[in-house]
Amino acid sequence: MPQHKILIANRGEIAMRILSACVRLGHGFVCVYTEADAASGHVRLAREQGGEGSLRRIRSYQDASEIFAVADATNATAVHPGYGFFAEDFRFARRAETRDRPLVFIGPSWGVIRDLGDKINTKRIARSLGVPTIPGSDRPIFDEMEAVELALTIFAFQREQGIAEGCVLVKASAGGGGMGIEEVYDLDAFRSAYRRIRNYAKRNLSDEGVLIEQRIFDFNHLEVQVAGERGGKNAVHFGTRNCSVQSLGRQKRIEVAPGFDAASIEYAFDAGRVLDAITSHSVNMALAVGYDNVGTWEWIVTPKGEPFLMEVNTRIQVENGVSGVISRLRGADRGEARVDIIAEQLRLGLGEPLGYTQADVSFSGVGIEYRVIAEDPSNRFTPCLGRIERFSWRPEPWLAVSTQVPTAVTGEPYDIPMDYDPNLALAIIWGADLREARARGEAFLDGLVLEGADASGAPLATNVAFLRARTQTLLHF
Repeated sequence: MPQHKILIANRGEIAMRILSACVRLGHGFVCVYTEADAASGHVRLAREQGGEGSLRRIRSYQDASEIFAVADATNATAVHPGYGFFAEDFRFARRAETRDRPLVFIGPSWGVIRDLGDKINTKRIARSLGVPTIPGSDRPIFDEMEAVELALTIFAFQREQGIAEGCVLVKASAGGGGMGIEEVYDLDAFRSAYRRIRNYAKRNLSDEGVLIEQRIFDFNHLEVQVAGERGGKNAVHFGTRNCSVQSLGRQKRIEVAPGFDAASIEYAFDAGRVLDAITSHSVNMALAVGYDNVGTWEWIVTPKGEPFLMEVNTRIQVENGVSGVISRLRGADRGEARVDIIAEQLRLGLGEPLGYTQADVSFSGVGIEYRVIAEDPSNRFTPCLGRIERFSWRPEPWLAVSTQVPTAVTGEPYDIPMDYDPNLALAIIWGADLREARARGEAFLDGLVLEGADASGAPLATNVAFLRARTQTLLHF
């Protein structure tokens, strides 16, 4: 494969993981950073691995013209958007590929991003393929009277199902990551919620499409990690993961792979059948739409074991590593080698064939990913800004920690930038089974040293105790 120079158009730990994958595959790279990120670990790592020539300072990670100017100035041949920013922006991907000096966009083709980035269109495609979806609209609702009629129908259906307190979700069609969603419990509140979401979508997403859905109660949030090659003719999955431990704003905090564990937990349904169904549906849909890179099919599963497709994320996700840590390719040493999904994304994005089939993929053990964040879970997960004075953990062969916080490497204090989310680290634990993974997860959290002060001088708030408290109930429905 020809060697490329890849512009990493992101920051923090994801930029570090992309950079490491570039080095592993023998590609050059260029990293960008803002003034607020001058002390970030991705800047230090780029300097160590590529020298000063591998770094370019920019004003904003969200200025497409500035990103492309850096690509031209450094002779980059490809761009990796990471997650967030331009990762699911089909216009950015299209511009990268059609400009006078084209760049390979490391992600799905722009048409795929466009078609699956709209929740309503995704639901329409899924229903045409017999994939189960959440009851509700499968096209944008722009008329308030029509929206009210649909809400009435859903409330009536929930009463028929014996749900005493029904709920309707009002969602921005082009939203994602838990943003642009409101829960409505009565018709009187529905009209104002519909107007708020439509205005939010128009203002923030340039798309007024609104999706009206039934609220599924007490569900588990599962995901299927899919990878497809250019041309969309071959695709495999790297298993399932359970992302049900979330903040009040539906932001994920712990992910576990695989999504259920019938070997150690008794469920009220056939967990194996559910996992087989969602992986089969996800791969079949990927092949039907010609999906041609890494992506995630997001599902909710009811207490009765009914799966419903929620959306498709056309990008790498934060939690890709927890799927990779349990995935093995034929010939790899069991329990030691793992699949580097970011490296696979790079390889496939640059045009290499998949090179294996689903029969070559196996799974070993249980993985847990913790998102370590400066926030106060007892106060509605309010972000906490301040200075980190100490940050360390005990290294273990079953543990991988990704962090942009330089304190963990240099010991120097680090001021958390107010410009971005206060995500501090990702920790991925592997165990031979759920019991061992939980025990190792608790050992990691118990040995984690994370100290500092907020802007008022009070001890820095983190979610470490929250993660510890939730560990023993992981994968329980």
